[in-house]
Parts: sequence; C-alpha cells; structure tokens
Amino acid sequence: MGDTVLVIGSGGREHTLAWKLAQSDLVKKVLVAPGNAGTKNKGKIDNADISAGDHDKLIKWCKENVISMVVIGPENPLADGIADALSAASIPCFGPSANGAEIEASKNFAKAFMDRHMIPTAKWKSFTSAEDACQHINTAPYKALVVKASGLAAGKGVIVANTTEEACQAVREMMTDKLFGAAGETVVVEELLEGEEVSVLAFSDGSTFAPMPPAQDHKRLLEGDKGPNTGGMGAYCPCPQVSVDTLQSIHSRVLSKTIQGMKEEGRPYTGVIYAGLMLTSDGPKVLEFNCRFGDPECQVILPLLKSDLYVTMTACVKGTLSDSMPVWHADQYAVGVVLASGGYPASYKKGMEITGLESIEAEMGQLIFHAGTAIKDGKTVTSGGRVLANVAMATDLPTAATKALEGAAAVKFTDAIYRKDIAQKGCDFVRKQRDPKKGLSYSGCGVSIDAGNLLVDKIKSMVKSTSRSGCDAVIGGFGGVFDLKAAGYQDPLLVSGTDGVGTKLKVAQACGRHQTIGIDLVAMCVNDILAHGAESLFFLDYFACGKLQVNVARDVVCGVAEGCKLAGCALLGGETAEMPGMYAEGDYDLAGFAVGAVDRKHTLPQMEKISSGDVILGVASSGVHSNGYSLVRKVVEQSGYLYSSPSPFSPDKSLGEDLLTPTKIYSKTLLPAIQSGHVKAYAHITGGGLLENIPRVLPGNNGAMLDASRWDIPSVFGWIQNKGNVAIEEMARTFNCGIGAVLVVSQERCEDVLEMVKSSGEKVSVIGNVIPTIKGISRVQVQGLDIALSAVTPQDKVHTVVSGQGDHKSCVNGGKKMKVAVLISGTGTNLQALIDHTIDPKVGSCAEIALVISNIPGVKGLERAEKAGIPTKVIRHKEFKSRVEFDMKVHETLASAGIEFICLAGFMRILSGEFVRKWHGRLINVHPSLLPSFKGMNAHKLVLEAGVRVTGCSVHFVVEEVDAGAIIVQEAVPVCPGDTIETLQERVKGAEHKAYPRALELIASNALKLGDDGRIMWLNSDI
Repeated sequence: MGDTVLVIGSGGREHTLAWKLAQSDLVKKVLVAPGNAGTKNKGKIDNADISAGDHDKLIKWCKENVISMVVIGPENPLADGIADALSAASIPCFGPSANGAEIEASKNFAKAFMDRHMIPTAKWKSFTSAEDACQHINTAPYKALVVKASGLAAGKGVIVANTTEEACQAVREMMTDKLFGAAGETVVVEELLEGEEVSVLAFSDGSTFAPMPPAQDHKRLLEGDKGPNTGGMGAYCPCPQVSVDTLQSIHSRVLSKTIQGMKEEGRPYTGVIYAGLMLTSDGPKVLEFNCRFGDPECQVILPLLKSDLYVTMTACVKGTLSDSMPVWHADQYAVGVVLASGGYPASYKKGMEITGLESIEAEMGQLIFHAGTAIKDGKTVTSGGRVLANVAMATDLPTAATKALEGAAAVKFTDAIYRKDIAQKGCDFVRKQRDPKKGLSYSGCGVSIDAGNLLVDKIKSMVKSTSRSGCDAVIGGFGGVFDLKAAGYQDPLLVSGTDGVGTKLKVAQACGRHQTIGIDLVAMCVNDILAHGAESLFFLDYFACGKLQVNVARDVVCGVAEGCKLAGCALLGGETAEMPGMYAEGDYDLAGFAVGAVDRKHTLPQMEKISSGDVILGVASSGVHSNGYSLVRKVVEQSGYLYSSPSPFSPDKSLGEDLLTPTKIYSKTLLPAIQSGHVKAYAHITGGGLLENIPRVLPGNNGAMLDASRWDIPSVFGWIQNKGNVAIEEMARTFNCGIGAVLVVSQERCEDVLEMVKSSGEKVSVIGNVIPTIKGISRVQVQGLDIALSAVTPQDKVHTVVSGQGDHKSCVNGGKKMKVAVLISGTGTNLQALIDHTIDPKVGSCAEIALVISNIPGVKGLERAEKAGIPTKVIRHKEFKSRVEFDMKVHETLASAGIEFICLAGFMRILSGEFVRKWHGRLINVHPSLLPSFKGMNAHKLVLEAGVRVTGCSVHFVVEEVDAGAIIVQEAVPVCPGDTIETLQERVKGAEHKAYPRALELIASNALKLGDDGRIMWLNSDI
C-alpha cells in the first residue's frame, strides 16, 4: 500500500524532490516526467513518459495511473496554469495557481505587489520602451544598475551592470535584440543593493507558512563571484551570516506579508515561495520571488529536512500546514557543488562519459543529484550544461565544504568545470567567530562605523529642517553653537532639562512603531523647562542600542526632529551609541537634553504671588503621555490583550497604536500666555501625576483642590484603572488622567488666560483652586476621580470575561444543561479541567459532559472520564480507509448520544471540512498561544524563537481554516528568562485549565454564539 507521486521536471531540483519523497513511508512510487539518468533504478523512483504541456492528456494519464499527487518543479508549467487544471480535475497538485505564480512570472507584478504590502525591496521602475529605460538609468537618483527581464527567462534574465553604459546595453539586448524573447518586452530597472545575498524559502498552504533554513546560492560561473550568471554553481545551508534576529525579520516583514498579501488579493498561495534577499545595512530587502524550489538551493535544503516531505506537501495542498509543520536537522550543514560542462552557460558538448559516481555515493557517503545526464550504451553521459551536484553534510560548515569539494574532484568527465569556493563566505564567517587569534576590529566586536555614517546621511536633512533664529542646525561637528543675541534676548537666564521616555520604549519596540517616540522624548524635556517660563532654544538627543538598525534609528530621530519643530527649537546635535552586550539586539534607549532661555522678568513659578483662591487651569493631555508605562504594560499583560489587538477605546486603531500616541508639546502653544505676565505658575504633569507635580510650583502653605468632573478624561485611563484594578489614589499619583499641564492664575485674569490658551489650539478648562494646606492631608485633593474614571471605562465584553473568574451559582437556563462531548487522544488534562468545572456545585455550570470519545484505546483521558462516571467510546481511526469515513462515524456516535456541543481536548486528528461544517458554531478547541500569533504546531518553540515576552492560550471556534475561528477567551502567560519549551508548556497548560472552562460556560449559559458570518454574537450582556 502507498501513494504514487508524479514529479514534473527533469533537473537537479526535481531529482532532489523525487529522492526526498521516496523516503516517505506513505509513498509507494515516485515517477519523474520527463525522466533522466539520475532517477533510473533508484528503488521507488522511476521515469514516466508524459509531458506537462498538454493538460488534458496529463489529467487523463494521472487518473489512469492513480496518481495521488503531482509535484511541479519548474516555474513555466506553473505560470501556464498546470496547478489550476489539475486541481479542477480533483488531482492534488503541489504548486501555486497561475495567478500565484505571477509573483515570479512577472517582475513588474512582483515589485508592485511588494510596494502595495510594504515589503522591503529595492527602488525600481518598469519600462516598455528601451529609450525611456536608458533615460531613467542615466538620471535616476539611485544606482539604477540592475536590469531584469520582467518575464520568465530560465533564471538568467537579470543583469547586474557595473556602469550606466552596461545597464543601457543590457536594456537594448533584452528589448531590442530580444535576448530573452517575450520575457524582455517589459524590463524592470532596479537600484543596486549592497550586502550579502541569501535565499529563504517557505512552504505555504495559502494561510500559514513554514520557513526553511536560509541558504546561499552562487550564481556566477567563476570563483570570486566573477563571470556570467548561471542557473547556480552551488549552494550551502544553513547560511551562518543570517542571525536569528535577521531571520525573524525576514519571516515577519517578508514571508508573512507575502502570504497574507496574496491571500488578500484573491491569490491564495500554495506550494513553495522563494525569497531572494539582500542583507543591507537597512535590513533585509527582497531581490526577487520565485514560485518554486530554487536550484541548487533545493539540493542543500531538503537533505536537512528531518520530517516527511510528503506529509508537509499534503498539508499544504489541504490547507492544514499548521498541523504538519516541517522539522529540520538543527545540527547539520549541507554544501552542494555543481559540476558543469565546459563552455556553459554558452555552447557546450554533450555525450561525455561520467565516472566516479559510485564511489562518491558508496564510499564517501555523499549525495549525487543529476540534472543534465543521460544513459548511452549503458553508461552515464552528460546531456546538459549543469550536469550534476555533489552534496556533502557535516556538523560544521567548513567540514561539509571540504567533503563536497573532495566529492566533486572525484567526478570525472571531459571539460568538467566547478567552483572551488562554494560556501567560502560562510566558512570565513564561521572562522572569524571562532578564531581567538585573529586581530580584533571595532566592527568585529559588533559596532558598525559604516552604519553610523549611513545614519548621519539619512538624518541630515531632517536635522537641518529644525534650524531657527540663533542656530543653524547642522550635525557633524564636535558641538553646537547657539547665538542668544540673535534670538532676541536682552537679559536672559538659561534653563536646562533632561529626561527620557521610560518603558514606553518597550511598547514601541514590541509594536515595531518608532516614528513618534522621538516626539515623546522632546516633549518630556521641553515641557519641563517651560515650568520656568523658558522658551526652548535647542535640543540634543542620545540614542543607545546593542546593534544599530539604521531604519529604526532614522525613524526615532525623525520623531525627534518633528518634536523640535513642534517645540520651536533646533535639533543641535546628538549621540548614537552602539554597545553590543549592553542592550539586546532590537532594544534601544533614549535620553534628551533641552536648553531654553527666559528673560529675567518672565521667570516662573512666581510663588510669592500665589495665594488661596487662585484658579487652576487644566490643559488637556493627548493620553498617557510618557509616564507610568511599567504599570500600563503590566495591565496589558494581565488583561490578555496583545498590542496588535483592536483598541478597546479608539475605533480603527490597535491597542499599541493608541498607547503610542505621542506626548503633547506645550512650548509654542502656552508660551504666549506665560509671557503675558498673567500666569503665576505652570506645572508639567509628568512622573508623579497630579498629586506630585502641582505642589512643585506652589508655596509650602498652599495646596490644590481639583474637581475631576470639570475635564474630559480619555477612556484609556478608565480602561487602565478597570483592567488593573488600580486604586484611585494610585491613578492620580501615576498618571496625568487627562491633564497634561496646569496653569495657576488669579481669578481676575482667568478669562484672559483661558482665551489665550484656547486661541492657540489647546483644550483648557477651570479644574480647581489653590487652597491652604491642611496638616495630615495630601496637598492635592482630586474630587470625583473614581466616578469620572468609571464613566469613561469602555465596555469590553470579551476581555472582561477573560479576566473574570465566573461566579454563577446556578444555571441561568432554568436548570437545563447543554450536553457536551469531549474528543481526546491522550492524557486529558484539559478534559479534567472541564470535568472539575462542570461538576462543581459552587459553579452551577450550564454544561454537562455526556460523552468522551478517543481515537486511541487505553489513554489516561478515558480513565479520567470513567472515574467521573462519564460514558466513553473508542473509535480507532486506523480502522477506516479515509479521514472523512472516520469523521462520519464520530458524527453518528455524537448524534445518537444527543450531543449538542463538542470540545476538542488534545484530539490529535485533523477534522475534515465536512465534519466541521456539520458542527459549525458547536465545536471549540484550545490553542497554546495568543492567536492570531503562532498558529499551528510547535507554538511554544515559535514563541521562544520570536523572543516575545508574553504568550498564553486561546479558546476559539473551529472552522475549516486551521486556528482561524473566532476567539472566545484568551489567557495571558509571561515568558520568563531561561524558559524552555517544557517549562513554558507547563505554564500555558495551567492557563488552558482556567480559560477552557470559562469559554465553555459562556456558550452553555447562552452568553454568546458563533454567527453565520464567523463572528461572535453576544446574547447576554450580563454574563
């Protein structure tokens, strides 16, 4: 028994696929069409006499030969729609549809797609006129030296020119001389990127992707990356130059966006997606996408696959990849050296006898993947340009490279050529990391002077834009100069202030949003010096990080420059410090230093003039500003929210976006009122909140009485107080609660100052009065804050339930309990949690577990059910011919028992679409992560690799798309330093045991249900 798989294509890539598929216990035979010498007499592998070009004939042949799956190797058949034709005929096909394959078939489409979905790539422009293309090459504001034929050109349609003349010549060869035929009718001209080139491939089922280890191909014919482009002269995998952080960036910024973008555009992508990337100083950027395995990358990637390739491919076709994620050998490297015919990639001879193959495979233990070979008179001979690849594996890269070259040298045929420097870059990188005798360098210690210089270039214009009278803001010197006389001061006092942004930085880093955090930095400094009546003159920033990411630093400094413009001060200078070992990669810290001036007569506070009865004006804040974020982050963590979750207090924003609303800058808007002479004091409501900051500008015998009903409190503060159960006094001591600044004025001048502040665009109101201090009583009293916060607390049913414990004493449905079945395959710890909940008399649950079904006999979960007196049933899946047949037997058993609802609790079977549709809205599961993050299997491993600080579990409705159903309840769990998969798993299990019963109770008590549109409908708002 077993399946028969047809592999379309005859090159080294297809031979590698056939070899790996033949290792599957589920595969009886692998056929390759058209065949080659490398697939002859290889156990399960054989040749097939069928062409991929005639779709109707191919479909008929596949049905006659009972083909279980067709695997498409090359790009051309995919672009021609072979996958569409086979799928329409109900023949499973591994490979994207024609509109999915367009990501390789049209460079023009691919580049526009990347722009639409903000996938990092080189600057570009497409042309249908050679003259227009050449004009662009000569006038572009970037190095427009890469010329690509937009269509398919067998992997050779890219010219990387050294000069604009060469680039124009390439355009003429493609468009006028038809070097690549119709493929060159449209050309794409790109910016020349500099850096290390790598390839990262991934499996995809249209929704989920599973990345492969990074590889590096060698396209040029000759050593040292010289000579003409080829289809590939060798490769190695994994590529050690790709750090964990860089790989994570590629996964999130490239692969995830690509798969999601294709799905959004109605092109769900199934198969292998190949991203060719350049590791630039600004991070990874996409050079090209391919719609299939790369060659020769395929030959070094697949030998590292530990799990069953056929199982993964089947999961991609069925849309269940998250349940069959591939597993890779973590301790192995593979190096492949391609042997080519003399004269390649131009004309070459064929029919040269090849010797030495048997000894390489038998004695050296290496792999030979044929590409351009044939059998003639019983001998293996050359029949193509790239003849074969020799692949060696070892536990370290230098050893694998040495073995691969030894194997290549043992292969003999006339005029054979191969590169002797395959994997040299990777080996050099490894040696530099390990060699204690090598000379040290600053860059070798993790500090990039080049990256620092590049950052300076990128921010010069932004800094220049902040120039003002007294200062020409130009960076690059050792210091900055400010001319007070030119700024118009007669009798000035200088005022300085320094501050940071605090742990609001952690929110920015978690969200990957760095554009506004610089505004916060400026605000925290200039708002402070305004308390002395000072106009902000100039600002300096300090940016410290473990590894300088130029784009991140640029975004931060861009925010600083924007803040300086809002404050009316010049960005006079700053410091960028790259300190490996001090900060984790991706982390950074900020500090700022502001200098202002005030004429002596306008200095604040004027404490001697303040007296009881003076009016306190409150100027509205923009939200939390930049204080209290350690508490805010803790509230977010405990609430079960993610920063990517929809904001509970603002429409059309995520929670992270809302919390990153920049701090208000009051320098320009309040300065006219302050300089009018009518303001006695100004206080910035910063760390210490309302209670600690107002007394700083009042004489010792005075305090303040505030009335919280007199100003608008943003709902974020109500949410924080409610979710964190934060004491009212703590709210007033930690946060601004909607007031970013206060002004103290006399009653006589109150209306004048109110009008001046309102005319500047600020929202201001009378919020209280100065009062005498009372011994033993806080100097600042805030009346009605509890009521005001309660009034603005947003209603958030889902997450209120998440945090709640449930206190039902009796079933709200009049005693009628919902009959629930639990499907298990193992120990049943979640089953036990559901049992304990439903039988607890203190809970009065509306659910009754009426049946437990297992597909495996003798498991611990059955024992738990029997001990609780719950009927059990064993239905062995191995006794059924198909998944649907097994599922229908389970369905019949459930129906006959009168079951109304199903909970999956460690049920290790993928349910068919037919079953899921029958139980729509009556089937839930618990997943060990905070969905939508980390779907599928290996969630804990993915969490640890991603380096996130919070994970948890999600109880969700089951729909046909894996882990995509509406979420009912989530429970957050911290990821602790030193966590392993096992320790994290145990902590998440505890969360599951709390979340799963709560979710079941919500449904059983008729609080919610799944609507026909796939969204949760709330039916009882009191639950």
